[in-house]
Amino acid sequence: MLFSETLVLELKTKINKANIITLVSHFNPDGDTIGAVSAMYHYLKSKDKEIKVVIPNDFPSFLNFIMEDVPYIIASKQMQEAKDFFNNTDLILCLDFNSTSRVGDMLKDELESTSITKVIIDHHIEPEKDKFDIIFSQIKVSSTCELLYEVINKLEDNKPFLTKSIAECLYVGICTDTGSFSFSCQERRTYEIVAELVDSGVDVEYVHQEVYNTYSENRLRLLGFCLSERLKVFDKKGAALIYLSKNDLRRFNYQIGDCEGIVNFALSIKEIEFAALVTERADRVRISFRSKYNFNVNEFARKHWNGGGHKKAAGGHAFEPLESVIEKLTKQIDELDLKTK
Repeated sequence: MLFSETLVLELKTKINKANIITLVSHFNPDGDTIGAVSAMYHYLKSKDKEIKVVIPNDFPSFLNFIMEDVPYIIASKQMQEAKDFFNNTDLILCLDFNSTSRVGDMLKDELESTSITKVIIDHHIEPEKDKFDIIFSQIKVSSTCELLYEVINKLEDNKPFLTKSIAECLYVGICTDTGSFSFSCQERRTYEIVAELVDSGVDVEYVHQEVYNTYSENRLRLLGFCLSERLKVFDKKGAALIYLSKNDLRRFNYQIGDCEGIVNFALSIKEIEFAALVTERADRVRISFRSKYNFNVNEFARKHWNGGGHKKAAGGHAFEPLESVIEKLTKQIDELDLKTK
């Protein structure tokens, strides 16, 4: 059991009593949080619930296809409406995040202060247990969408619940959070669930086409620029980093999602164990970390960069100039003792 029957019964009772349920994704949404939100929307609609969906800021356009039938608001553009959703509802489901800070600075206080029951379904370590009322947390699963499958399955007493829409949304979350099944997917159960999703109508080729083969020309040219002009390799240390300034992003007409997966190209170099993507944004410098073998980027991000995540995929940020961040990160890399397989 990933969680107790008592916990499942508590959530089931809350859902049954609720007329209005609000679903929330994390800030800078990815495929797992959007997949979980959209899957939960379709599931709860089948229960004749009124569903409100809050997305803190814009999500990548390659995820539009699973949100076509989901009405939602972007909080960064409709802040008052988003705040109203948190207070005029019967239940709040927080999907794919473990801390109130992950909804962004503009929504954090509102989420914390509301008296409405808050539930998290998430696979990140160390959830803020004092900030939520019901917690489904399991770090061994591949993704929140995998965990959500298990939660709904228990809510339905192991009876069939998958529609094509629910299955497709869950598949997107599992697929994107494992890098198309290249990491965080060592458990047999992940593939058993994926098999159920495919049996329920998921067109794997179609999903792959929508997620990975719908990039703009500018995005492809940005990738080429990253690899030819902004890649630094520390071959003696087994590390590499890519950096992008605000001017670089403007040059290639950056759109939300254009940097998705770029850090993995640095990690794909032979004998590189640790990789980072550093991007200068309007309000801060964001850093994505990836690793293979034994290096724990979650610990690294938490210790040095106000962040966290998973052992092999994490993120952080800084409020210093880009040049200072690169200098500091370079020094940290020089001090690393990476041990490859």
